[in-house]
Amino acid sequence: MPAVATAPMIRRETGDDRVCVLTFDRPDSGANIFDAATLDELNEHLEAIEKDGSLRGLIITSAKKSIFVAGADLKTLLQAAKRGEMREFIHRGQKVFKRLAQLRIPTVAAIHGASAGGGYEVALACDYRVASDDPATRIGLPETSLGLLPAWGGCTRLPRLIGPENAAEVILKGKLYSAQEALKLGVVDEIAPRDQLLDRAREKLRGGKPKMAGRAPASPASQNLRPPKSGGNPAFERAYEIINRTLSISAEESLRMELDGIVELGQTESTQNLIRNFFLAEKYKKGTSRTPSEKIVHAAVIGAGVMGSGIAQWLSSRGVTVILRDVAREQIDRGLANIEKVYADAVKRGLMAEEKAKQGRARICGSTAPMELRDVQFVIEATSEKMEVKEKVFRELAMEAGPKTVVATNTSALPVSELADVTVSPEHVIGLHFFNPVSRMRLVEVVIAKQTSDETRDRSLAFVRQIGKVPVIVRDSPGFLVNRVLFPYLLDAAGLFESGMDAEQIDRALVQWGMPMGPLRLIDEIGVDITIDIGNTLEKAYGQRDHVATVLLWLRDQRMLGRKAGAGFYKYEGKKQTPNEGLMQRISSHSDRSGVKPSAVEESRDATTEEKHRDPSTSPAPAGSGQDHDVNIVHRLILLMVNEAARCVEEKVVDSPADADYGMILGTGFAPFRGGPLRFAEHFGIKETVEELERLARTEEKFAPCEILKKHARDGTKFYEE
Repeated sequence: MPAVATAPMIRRETGDDRVCVLTFDRPDSGANIFDAATLDELNEHLEAIEKDGSLRGLIITSAKKSIFVAGADLKTLLQAAKRGEMREFIHRGQKVFKRLAQLRIPTVAAIHGASAGGGYEVALACDYRVASDDPATRIGLPETSLGLLPAWGGCTRLPRLIGPENAAEVILKGKLYSAQEALKLGVVDEIAPRDQLLDRAREKLRGGKPKMAGRAPASPASQNLRPPKSGGNPAFERAYEIINRTLSISAEESLRMELDGIVELGQTESTQNLIRNFFLAEKYKKGTSRTPSEKIVHAAVIGAGVMGSGIAQWLSSRGVTVILRDVAREQIDRGLANIEKVYADAVKRGLMAEEKAKQGRARICGSTAPMELRDVQFVIEATSEKMEVKEKVFRELAMEAGPKTVVATNTSALPVSELADVTVSPEHVIGLHFFNPVSRMRLVEVVIAKQTSDETRDRSLAFVRQIGKVPVIVRDSPGFLVNRVLFPYLLDAAGLFESGMDAEQIDRALVQWGMPMGPLRLIDEIGVDITIDIGNTLEKAYGQRDHVATVLLWLRDQRMLGRKAGAGFYKYEGKKQTPNEGLMQRISSHSDRSGVKPSAVEESRDATTEEKHRDPSTSPAPAGSGQDHDVNIVHRLILLMVNEAARCVEEKVVDSPADADYGMILGTGFAPFRGGPLRFAEHFGIKETVEELERLARTEEKFAPCEILKKHARDGTKFYEE
């Protein structure tokens, strides 16, 4: 792999104390990264340091405001993986870091700012690590979250430094730690104020070069180290294997395991998808607009229910003052209690300081009285999902809002254009669909009505990014993107249960495939009543593929509405979830009395001969599950989502396949390592996808493949041409 550099990326300076300081300062960039050119430059500096017998120590630091070294250049890694050059690049890094580790003089990394992946592995190759106590300093090894593993010595040196259990926590969680957290774990040796960082580093050098053997944990491996749950990401298992073995083998053998592991992972579809997802996240977070946007400081939320109070809490935590309005005082009180609970939980989990939570609470004003909202820049309506209720609110807002106020609706499925029609400034109306729970879900669907102006769209995109959410633009149509693609999957899962399949079997099959939870458990989380309401809305637009199964109506009639009611497809006691025993028998008994018969889905119960012999690496089923029945459950449910996502591209509900895929990953947790419904379809095979849908359509018309899938199958084209 060629190394190209147009200007020096590392400065070398030696003071009167004969301490050499290497300062990473990549030109024309706010970040330092490791690419081939940087590795070669570091190697040249180390060679010069080796030859200078007068040096008493080495400090590695950074000139950037908030970055030490952000790690290996992911674009380089992805290209290297595709071209089969990963081994050469990783081996080069291992050799350079080994040279650093073997210097005869003591070495210290003076870390200020983000030190991630290779940026922390270069610090691990030093004898000591001193970190600034600045909030910008975050340290860790996040490679496993990208389907990779730390292969520049991370899996080898960290267990020797802090023990295998702590090393496993750092590597398998993939978290970036504050300086205080890193010190507690032993990831750094000391923390210091930023202006004293280099002085403290020099003090460390006076201790000389430590004896690493004395620092290593006593036991070669831990009996308490448990294999991780992979969740479909093989990086966890490969990293765990090295962490668990490294202290019982030589460092050289361990580094070879790192090298082999990352090269093999880099060739997998799952790892390449996870890296692509990283780049998509950067794209959606930053946007493309170069025009400075106004800072939103005042907003109002109409409706203090679960969604309204969640949105108000999130806005207030991001520095926005919020008027939270509802018609009844008890609703306001309940909403404020929900907000207090979210803030208290954030403080308890260490996600927010108590003082920050106190400031956030103070930014919210609850009110039941109508008032002028002329000074409010954004109004977000979050009332019940009933058109007549929302239209009434929008008529009132048309009289209260200022001439430039953006009026947004948080509807999950209703037409935004119809709401715009009842206002005097329809060009200022837009959909901002947040997801529940607001404090944890990053996606916001920015729904463009036919009347929405370009200015309103751009202001809304900037606002969503300002508050730390990720916007995906969708056109106004029933269900938008996420619910439209998700609901055929959810409703068909309910139909499978109604036909006699076990709830746990259905959910287990999808979790093994990579979904964060099974479809029936997700219905319980959404709420059976809400699922029915959205399903009915979508069925009016899309017909049979969004038909609400009888079992859902029965659950609603029995007030088994899911987690919020303590029972649905499962029973809930606190955090405990158990099967709702006898549910199927009661439904059958009800059906017998009412004359309603469960729908037949016998076709789903028998795997085809073709499927039994399908390569598990390309199958939608969990590789190695050995359960043809589970394979078929996954087939019909996942391919329903594929088909609907393809329709959204075909009908221009979204601008690109990436919008559909990333929206589903963020909005539903669609298995990230699968790359989204359309990326998965390409890996599975478009032709095979169409054939499977046509097979299912022979008994149920709702599976008929859409035109864009059939076109790709005919001419061999793909959604992604790379």
